[in-house]
Amino acid sequence: MMIKDAIAAGGPTPAAAGSVSLVGAGPGSGNLITLRGVQRPQEADIIFYDRLIDDAVLELARPDAERVFVGKTPGLATWPQDRINGVVVAAARQGKRVVRLKCGDPGIFARGAEEAAALDAAGIAWEIVPGVTAASAAAAAAGAFLTERCSTDTVVLTTGQSCGQSTAPDWASSLRPGVTLAIYMGVSAAARIQGALAAAGHDPNLQADIAAAVGTQSERHVRTTLGRLAATIAEEKLMNPAILIIRCPKPAHAVAASAA
Repeated sequence: MMIKDAIAAGGPTPAAAGSVSLVGAGPGSGNLITLRGVQRPQEADIIFYDRLIDDAVLELARPDAERVFVGKTPGLATWPQDRINGVVVAAARQGKRVVRLKCGDPGIFARGAEEAAALDAAGIAWEIVPGVTAASAAAAAAGAFLTERCSTDTVVLTTGQSCGQSTAPDWASSLRPGVTLAIYMGVSAAARIQGALAAAGHDPNLQADIAAAVGTQSERHVRTTLGRLAATIAEEKLMNPAILIIRCPKPAHAVAASAA
């Protein structure tokens, strides 16, 4: 149930019900958050925030707002998703205005849908406040473009991770001429990604960019080729948070025909 629907149904959301804003803080730097993303923490009673949220974003909250860290550290389960869902729902049930502050965009590999489902089940009003996602920020920081007219007309956002025991994403079929493939959380899976794309016959000389810690003082950009993707990550000691961007432009003759 979206907040606007609750208001339309019967005026302002009752204080006893509370409400939740799933807010995207953007990647890294605090100045990549949207204006609406700034407003919600200023209105909130309590903020549940992720790992990697810039301190400057937390400072936007009103001074008396409670701040609760619920970030996940790779390999640790201090804050499993069910526990996060539970504390967010519990706070809203107390009538609080809740902000669930996430890195990047709540709708892109941020488990926002899982939290929204828990809020729906509890009958709590919620909204999504979009944020700048890592693929956009990484390309911008490198002075690059995710699409270019007549060359790349499709962007595919995918992940290097599998959900539970499910099979890995089909990276090979996603990459084709005219596509920019942005792979989130792909550093640890780089060898598998490279192998899958090679097995599908993709050119090992395709341009591959690795952007680490986008929007922070530790930001790094490394350019390599698909055939050296895993080796470059190892040699450069690149670690998450990072995004892989692999470009497969249309053949030159196709571009010329399109531009004619």
